[in-house]
Amino acid sequence: MFTCKQLHVSTDKKTLVDISFSFKNSFALVGESGSGKSLTLKAILGMLPKSLHVKSNFSELGFELERGKNVSLIPQNPFTALSPLTKIKNQFLIKRSEAKKYFEMVELQESFLDRFPSQLSGGQLQRAIIAFALHIKPKLLLLDEPTTALDIKSKTTILKLLKMLHVKYGFNMIFVTHDIDAVKELCEDMAIIKDGRIIESGNLKEVISLPKIEYTKRLLESGFKNREFRI
Repeated sequence: MFTCKQLHVSTDKKTLVDISFSFKNSFALVGESGSGKSLTLKAILGMLPKSLHVKSNFSELGFELERGKNVSLIPQNPFTALSPLTKIKNQFLIKRSEAKKYFEMVELQESFLDRFPSQLSGGQLQRAIIAFALHIKPKLLLLDEPTTALDIKSKTTILKLLKMLHVKYGFNMIFVTHDIDAVKELCEDMAIIKDGRIIESGNLKEVISLPKIEYTKRLLESGFKNREFRI
């Protein structure tokens, strides 16, 4: 069970995020642009500017959240995640034999290590980034809309791969997305965030089939087709 008793982000004058949540294995955080999803991920990663005040309590986890040690991120756009001028093997800072093992886990050939990022397709590049994320053996994997920049075929491949890896290696997973089909594919629990507050949460199937809040109903009815969804 992953439990966040408190996550509070504020400026000197305004509260930006004030939430708590828990889930067993996999969790979808869904809301319109500006609702606080990215702030939540950045707060968990410890990547917010010092001008913001952050209070968090993950004390029931049994481990300390440490970016790069037990928390990894799969970003939204694989094309901007790596240096375009450096071969992949020189950005994957582990022995080649280890890199090969993790590339095999994500169904990439060892030869891809010798290529530049621009020589890979979007789906191949996202798989390479997943390999990067997995090599620290994360206890928590954060997914920041990881299929948004991909075509339909690559999106399907990445979702199936993530589901397989999640089942096999048992890491906790928080998935931020506007894609309802991706949410259904990967997550057991779900929360709707609005203006930095969680307004509805629970089992994903129950929230989708029987939303209690009008905002949730309209968000689901939108089909997540517009990433800049607004009420």
